[in-house]
Amino acid sequence: MSATRPVLPPLLFLRSLILAATWFGGFGLVGAAPIVSNIGASQRGGAAREFSITYDLAVPGSASVVVTLEASSDGGVSWTVPVTSVTGAVGVGVTSGMGKEIVWDAGADWPGSYTDRMWFRITADDGLARIPGGSFTMGRTSGDTDADAPPTTVTVSAFFIQKTETTKAQWDEVRTWGLSNGYTDLAVGEGKASTHPVHSVTWWDVVKWCNARSEKEGLTPVYRVSGAVMRTGTIEPVPDWSADGYRLPTEAEWEKAARGGLSGKRFPWGTDTISHAQANYRVYSASGTTNFHGYDVEPRPPATGGDYYHPSYTFGGFPYTSPVGSFGANGYGLHDMAGNVHEWCWDWYGSGYFPISYGTTDPRGPASGASRVLRGGSSYINAFEARCAYRGNNVPGSIQNSNGFRSARSSFP
Repeated sequence: MSATRPVLPPLLFLRSLILAATWFGGFGLVGAAPIVSNIGASQRGGAAREFSITYDLAVPGSASVVVTLEASSDGGVSWTVPVTSVTGAVGVGVTSGMGKEIVWDAGADWPGSYTDRMWFRITADDGLARIPGGSFTMGRTSGDTDADAPPTTVTVSAFFIQKTETTKAQWDEVRTWGLSNGYTDLAVGEGKASTHPVHSVTWWDVVKWCNARSEKEGLTPVYRVSGAVMRTGTIEPVPDWSADGYRLPTEAEWEKAARGGLSGKRFPWGTDTISHAQANYRVYSASGTTNFHGYDVEPRPPATGGDYYHPSYTFGGFPYTSPVGSFGANGYGLHDMAGNVHEWCWDWYGSGYFPISYGTTDPRGPASGASRVLRGGSSYINAFEARCAYRGNNVPGSIQNSNGFRSARSSFP
């Protein structure tokens, strides 16, 4: 959603300045997206060249969003005016409220500059990307030979998914709320830092955490046991796919999201090769000086023999994760769909992939099984497992420092 409107008559800022504002709500469910409105802007009095930008913010439930401020001196053609010296209701963790204020020190960021017109843009981002519905080819590509991933045409409905893996900070925030609201057995989880992905959480932990986040934000939980919201225990839940709360993506949803709108490519960024410039993974050695997988084109340091990890993240203890979003996004705006941590999906693992018996429209995997699907590779697994088509799996109670997740939500017309 977006709108533009002039909000103030000319003011004096070095020269005559006309202020206008534009706002953008972030991405979310229809009727439940964060909405920015009633933007106002004024120059502060005195010699200070500061501006006060005010706005109202509506976020569903008690969720928080990331708010950013941009400025344009050419009527919105470009947004290149530097806006870094800001304080107030900006950045992470901004919640609903009226009369939110951001103070911009234009004198510090844009000294000696002149303009006849200034526009401001406020963005409220809930961290979700909308993946459009439609058909795509799921499974092996580019000459790969995975026996359990034959190319299959699958159709999925539109949905939302986190742009990044769930961080330790996000996990802790929801878990703290959950412990006081019936979610008494949520695992502590681990993570190298607050901005790194949470890991060492079981599949059971993750589905209960999704329910806790839903309740915390005033949404309808997806996972139920005997008709009641699943808050504790390890009894297999029944998903309410019509609920608006958080959930794990299905395996088909995950792969559609990972491919970023492209087809026939091995990796999320749209090529058949991988290097450390694109993902955090482990290079496997064939002979000490040659990479085991030919599509792994990471240059090997001259002194390196054998396998090696991403050199930028081999610190602070194992596992060698990286802060979420450290690498470029794919075509849908998603980061780390290859490497960093494996990501739990909803489905039971089935070695036959998606035969007709499971259905190819919004498939949700076998009705039962021994292990749940994991996707995306990790920081200490090789390039083979970082491919879009690779299908990992583990028992739902597994606790491993390579396993994390990102949550999804259903989309409704």
